[in-house]
Amino acid sequence: MLPESSYTRSGTLAGKPLTGLVDPVRLLRLFDEGATVVLQGLQRYHPALTDLVAELELELGHPCQANAYLTPPGAQGFAVHSDSHDVFVLQTHGSKQWEVHGADGPGDLLLEPGVVAYLPTGTPHAARAQDTVSLHVTIGINQLTWRGLVERVARDAVARVPDEHLPAGWLDDPADLAAGLGRHLQDVARELSGVDAGARWEAEVRRFLTTRPPRAAGGLRDLVALGDGLAADTPLRRRPGVPCRLVPEGDDRLRVLLGDRSLVVPAHVRPALEEVARRECLTADDLVPHLDAESALVLVRRLVREGLLRVG
Repeated sequence: MLPESSYTRSGTLAGKPLTGLVDPVRLLRLFDEGATVVLQGLQRYHPALTDLVAELELELGHPCQANAYLTPPGAQGFAVHSDSHDVFVLQTHGSKQWEVHGADGPGDLLLEPGVVAYLPTGTPHAARAQDTVSLHVTIGINQLTWRGLVERVARDAVARVPDEHLPAGWLDDPADLAAGLGRHLQDVARELSGVDAGARWEAEVRRFLTTRPPRAAGGLRDLVALGDGLAADTPLRRRPGVPCRLVPEGDDRLRVLLGDRSLVVPAHVRPALEEVARRECLTADDLVPHLDAESALVLVRRLVREGLLRVG
């Protein structure tokens, strides 16, 4: 791994200092000398990967990330190593020879364009480009675990333990310390024994489906289209990878989980929102069986502003 200073520079923008700017001359020189160029978090910039990662996250229920690795002919980016997450490898240009270590020892795998490999968590591996420049994309699955879930539940119970000082002299009075610790552990145990697993599941769903990265590509164009006037027959499309999960919020309200945020609406619009969730393409007119025409227009305009629907 090369130091960041070897391929970046500083600069200014409108008189404000900037650091960490990629220096193309240094980058090209390092690539020519055999360095691999790593593009991290490529789902933030590449629309196809943005949609793929977002849809994978909804399908799997785990955070995902896309990186790309551009390696000169005959070069190897990293020595044998393992990752703390599952990885799908998609070869897109050139070829790479992979050394993959399994239970029976190392084996070789040649990846060419269109070939995909799967590396479970902890699989030792390394890869070397062959006769031409090689480009591959990795989709990392950063798994949520049972331990993490239990820790989050236990953290809530532990947070109710008074944050008071240990008694003075506890070093020489183990019995007093043990008695106090025992009381607090019993309190935590009672809290945990009363946890409603169903409610915690709903809380985890809400947490996951309101903390995904924002999906706002084309949002400015959609707002301009709204300003120009959105008609009852204007074609609308669901934005790929944006959920539309409906959660009751009291007797007369409904919370709509939208990936990076949530929206609270009156409960009577639920049938219309269920119609939106079922369709990839629709118009406000398609919601008229569930709402009057004016209310349907108000709803779809709001869903465009919130990023669930796109115009066109």
